[in-house]
Amino acid sequence: MLKKLLTFVVSLLLIQNICMAQPVSFVYINGSNNNDEKMRNWFLEGVDKLHPMLKKKFEENKQIKEAFLEKNIGYTINETPSIFFWGDKSQKNLEFVQNQLDLSKALSPTIAYQVRSMLASFLHDAIWVQKQQHMLPILDELNDKIKDEKSKGNNVILFGYSAGSFITYEYMFNKLPYINLENLFNSLNVSDNFKQFVKENPQNDTCISALSAANIGIVSQSGNLVFQKSEDTLKENYVKLNEVTNQVCVPDNALMGIVNFASPLVLFYSDLADPEYEINYYNKLMLKYIIEKGLFFITVNYREDPMGFPSTKNLTIDEMEKITNMEFENPKGFIYDNSSVWSKRSFLFAHTSYWSSRRTFSNAVVKAFVNGYKLQYDKEFQQKVLKNNKAKIKYEML
Repeated sequence: MLKKLLTFVVSLLLIQNICMAQPVSFVYINGSNNNDEKMRNWFLEGVDKLHPMLKKKFEENKQIKEAFLEKNIGYTINETPSIFFWGDKSQKNLEFVQNQLDLSKALSPTIAYQVRSMLASFLHDAIWVQKQQHMLPILDELNDKIKDEKSKGNNVILFGYSAGSFITYEYMFNKLPYINLENLFNSLNVSDNFKQFVKENPQNDTCISALSAANIGIVSQSGNLVFQKSEDTLKENYVKLNEVTNQVCVPDNALMGIVNFASPLVLFYSDLADPEYEINYYNKLMLKYIIEKGLFFITVNYREDPMGFPSTKNLTIDEMEKITNMEFENPKGFIYDNSSVWSKRSFLFAHTSYWSSRRTFSNAVVKAFVNGYKLQYDKEFQQKVLKNNKAKIKYEML
């Protein structure tokens, strides 16, 4: 009788936990060359085919279920994929480029014209979206979409395809509230009087977008944070930061993680390797936030994909702490790259084959989640990986 009663109580608690947990919405972000109606439809049809397989694989995986439920998040993925489409915004600019190409058609050899046209189609959007005046409004629209999902009771995982990975990275960099204001102003060349003002008027941690929206500071084209010179203006705007943070930063607990695929992020953001680039300091703060808040940042690329670049070497938290010279408190999240997936497609078609090889891709995403989590929090698995890495290095040195 007692055993039956205990079983009933445990079942009741489990049902209650699941009922309280929020479902998850997958938000898919398009890549380059998805401007016109034909390519937009190609992307939407691809998502419609991929989403049921990804949903199934996520919901079947035991480790993902456990990880979601630990955060009081339901392991039920919403049936309908959510789309964030930005390709149409670059169409006007691309049409101008294509018109200029048409002018050169009569003056150029056919092969040269065709190569030029192909490069314009594939690279234009990737270059266009990186420009700040184009990127920032897109990030605001994406944040509005995530707020809308949150208002419906949904947590969000972002899937960035190709140049869509630029948007997921920029979204985290600009919208995650990883900036502690007292620490920030203590590191800046401001008066002791202003530092004391900040200390006496604490504000919540904030994001880069909020600093800009509150007219406190902006990221310059050179990668530096440039602040208001007038301390009176700074004080006036500083006290409004909590309100602005709520308006423009990621809603609390809305974003669970990022999955980038077919990602050329490293190719187009190679300046992040420069230790003198000030943005790298804020990237370290962002990394700390991801790990401490239990987010995940996964990259999955096919080996045959010529535009799929590994985003990082897979590191343990101890290794990250040494590199960043920061201590991560109560770590829960992870960053993981799985760019060793065989698509069994020609390199000519691998970049666009993630939809058609959806079972392979879905399995690769789930594997990246499981291995990324285990690398950080399963010590036996971690030691096995580290041992294999040392063996590989020794082999490569022979």
